[in-house]
Amino acid sequence: MPDQKRLHLLVEGQTEATVVRDVLSGHFQRQGWFLTYSTVRTHTSSKTYRGGVTSWPKLRREIKELLASAHLTTLTTLFDYYGFPVDAPGMDTRPPGTSTAKVEHVEEALKADIGDHRFVPHLVQHELESWVFAAGDQLADLRDDSAVAERIKQDCAEAGGPELVNDDPKNAPSKRLARYCPGYVKTLEGPLAIADLGVEGLKAQCPHFASWLAKVGSRA
Repeated sequence: MPDQKRLHLLVEGQTEATVVRDVLSGHFQRQGWFLTYSTVRTHTSSKTYRGGVTSWPKLRREIKELLASAHLTTLTTLFDYYGFPVDAPGMDTRPPGTSTAKVEHVEEALKADIGDHRFVPHLVQHELESWVFAAGDQLADLRDDSAVAERIKQDCAEAGGPELVNDDPKNAPSKRLARYCPGYVKTLEGPLAIADLGVEGLKAQCPHFASWLAKVGSRA
């Protein structure tokens, strides 16, 4: 019996790790992957913390360390495009046009810089809260507040979809959720709403997410 293929997800923080554990792990395991994940390291002069992408050289080093394992079949990432380090490959050569084209350009540049066929870079367009926007109805149910769903639906309609709600520092999805949902608990409510929506519901509303799953799935 051949060895099971190993997939590792390197994620940005606690919320992303929760989504992987509660939402995505079952999907990948049904595809046949042996799944592991970890949160990116953040170093200080004396301690190592988990969470937060601060610079490309630090992130690149961690990606290379993970790829040093010959047992790893595929390594992919779950980082926000919003706030991604400006020193990362492709950030200063982003083309004019749609935000989707910009995100895909940076992902291709990251892949080229790492130079390992097992690496499938993925940046959430624009941030993980865009997935919560896709789950606006589910979030409204959790909060028992139908007005939340209406405001989110209006934003998505105006932008052209949950993933296209912009990365403006004042109007990024996370900023809007903070306004629409007083006391919003990012690490709890977001993952719960996304889990209630489910992978198939998320794919239906988020083409960039669906494309990423297809890329990873083709390697299983």
